Amino acid sequence: MPFTNFYAAGLLALTLVGNACAVPVVSEAATSVFSEPTNLPSPYAISHHNVTSHGPYNGPPATTTGALSTSVLAPSIAPAPAPPQILQYQPDGKLHADQPMPFTPSGGIGTNGSLPLYKVASDFDYQSLALALYHEWIELDLFHWGLATFSDEEFDSFGINAEDRHLIQHMADQEIGHASVIANMLGASAPKQCTYNYPVSNVQEFVDFNQKLTRWAEAGVYGFLPHLDSGPAAAMLLQSITVEARQQMSFRQFGGQFPMPEWHTPGIPQSWAWTLLAPYISSCPADETRLVWQNFPTLHILNQPNPARINGADVWNETTWGPANSLSTKDITPDESCVNGTGTDTANSSMDCTAAIAQNRSIPLSYPGRQVFLHWDAPGQLVGPNNSYVTTTNVAEPRFAAWLSQLNVTYTPLLNVSLAERTAYTVQPNVSTWKGDPAVNGTMFMALTDTDLFVTPYNVTMINPHVAALAVYQAG
Repeated sequence: MPFTNFYAAGLLALTLVGNACAVPVVSEAATSVFSEPTNLPSPYAISHHNVTSHGPYNGPPATTTGALSTSVLAPSIAPAPAPPQILQYQPDGKLHADQPMPFTPSGGIGTNGSLPLYKVASDFDYQSLALALYHEWIELDLFHWGLATFSDEEFDSFGINAEDRHLIQHMADQEIGHASVIANMLGASAPKQCTYNYPVSNVQEFVDFNQKLTRWAEAGVYGFLPHLDSGPAAAMLLQSITVEARQQMSFRQFGGQFPMPEWHTPGIPQSWAWTLLAPYISSCPADETRLVWQNFPTLHILNQPNPARINGADVWNETTWGPANSLSTKDITPDESCVNGTGTDTANSSMDCTAAIAQNRSIPLSYPGRQVFLHWDAPGQLVGPNNSYVTTTNVAEPRFAAWLSQLNVTYTPLLNVSLAERTAYTVQPNVSTWKGDPAVNGTMFMALTDTDLFVTPYNVTMINPHVAALAVYQAG
């Protein structure tokens, strides 16, 4: 049964309510009816363990394949007018209705005094938070795995010292709390820890994969957070995802990249986040909750900018496997590695990429007008836990590259398209969100589409029926 905790004058202690008995989140010093401090026990964190098996899935074929599904009502959701109350409201700085209590304007969602229940309220909520929990579990394991796999000397040689490693350990501990919050809101059927396969062979690749994973995990939550039916669940998740954003920035700093070159962090659809995550999950428990989200084919960026190089834009086929397109150091000679870069250019920008609070790199990773060469997988690939999900797309012929970053989805035409080879190239656009803020920047996302559908940050999911393949693009 769910917990409800009341203290003096009917104050409600923060309570997580799932489908099963949930752990209440309480303050360490609540006020009792006698107005005396009461020391309350800390809630138990979710049960977790160190994953001992890593690598690709080698088990038997899955008996159930594909995304969770019921009856599908339509191939896409038809556009509809904006809500009339938003069109009618006049933003003139005046109050237009009676105030519900002093110093409080009318309006808002969940502001009428109703009891907040910290649980999912719809299939949309459940499937979105379950996806977020899959991300928390892999981050908990990945951070621990890297610290256990690579020696102190290997970290030190890359400029990541003992204090930095303690921060990575602390970030792993943060995932325990994130997973606990989400699992309690989901209840007994919440996804459990899995085993994983990482495209990583050294510290530099470990850091880069982390900064990409934490970016799409962060962006994946930003995409669905405003749409949750449960406002209380959104409020809880918001407090976790703000920490996730700080983790992503820290890993960029560990990789010698400028911590936050973009002015706005984009949100992506859930199916994008699941597409990017699933290939790195090897196997899950037999009773693991399945997800409804689509797995798109992987888009390989053949000249993906490589932050490990002094000239990261001058590169060809230097990524590890999977849709993250994370960097590979395999073919970089010592004199080409930015870890060994010394000196500055005439603008006093650095040529090295050792860990630092900020690195103003001499040579940009990408730039407007850059030709970006692409290859995409055919649909029908088995991916994800136990190879039990299947990549799908409705697109027969992609025609555009969609660049999703900073309040924008910008389309550029695909050129020299070969459907037989599944190859093409496009040109990085010269577009700004605001004057002085290049829209294509940072760790961002690229999709191939069959149309240049107009979407905005709030309804970007409408692009999904038109997506042929998906990748992370390292623009800066």
